[in-house]
Amino acid sequence: MSSKAGELYIVATPIGNLKDMTYRAVEVLQQVDLILVEDTRNAIKLLQHYSIRQPMKALHEHNEAHLAAEIVRKIQQGSNVALISDAGTPLMSDPGFRLVQAAQQAGIQALTVPGACAAIAALSIAGLPTDRFAFEGFLPAKTAAREQRMLGLKAESRTLIFYEAKHRIVAFLRSMQLVFGGSRKVVVARELTKKFESVYHGELDSVVVQIAEDEQAQKGEYVVLLEGERREDQEVDLDSILQPLLLELGVSKAAKLAAKLTGVKKNKCYQRALELDK
Repeated sequence: MSSKAGELYIVATPIGNLKDMTYRAVEVLQQVDLILVEDTRNAIKLLQHYSIRQPMKALHEHNEAHLAAEIVRKIQQGSNVALISDAGTPLMSDPGFRLVQAAQQAGIQALTVPGACAAIAALSIAGLPTDRFAFEGFLPAKTAAREQRMLGLKAESRTLIFYEAKHRIVAFLRSMQLVFGGSRKVVVARELTKKFESVYHGELDSVVVQIAEDEQAQKGEYVVLLEGERREDQEVDLDSILQPLLLELGVSKAAKLAAKLTGVKKNKCYQRALELDK
């Protein structure tokens, strides 16, 4: 048995296009003693593509709780272990939290090998505010529970990011339409980085119709991004943003940054900034 503990690597993999694998990710996976995978049937395609032949072991939501302690012992005994998910960054609506937590409690710090993440990839091309956002992942599958969760997010001013399965995408968007209103801007990204990548932009009323009427649109994996609530008329909130900015910046720069942070129109921010500056 080795006197030195091994390492635990959290390795991001492509979300679709195998060319998005990083050099470091390939190197780490070729050198570890064990690769933990969400589903061996999916993982084998990626690993074979990069001639990675290390042993695999399935780690998923049904076995992670009792498997975590076993894996931690292996690492303590000197084994280097990598965790990958079916696609993207592990732990982002995927298994791995219990393992990382158990490792930390045992004094082992997980090491990140960053790469693709569907939520961030979609956000980068959505055209919605990116300075403040909230990742909500998958909401409940049942309509009542899903809409209850959405009601709790109705007043959220940050851009909201969700994941959804192909067979629920239309029902999910209709729940959004009901709770948030049909005029709220939404971006629905499907099959990112793959051959049939599609991105739907517009108000909820329009996008729901586009996807409901297109059979091809109801295939693949989805990232749904929703515009946060606009707060143009909440002057008290605007003042609380502008006042500290004005202490450090001029009126123009303070107004521009306040508009970006709050979603309030630039002209309104500028006029209020002038008033406060006096």
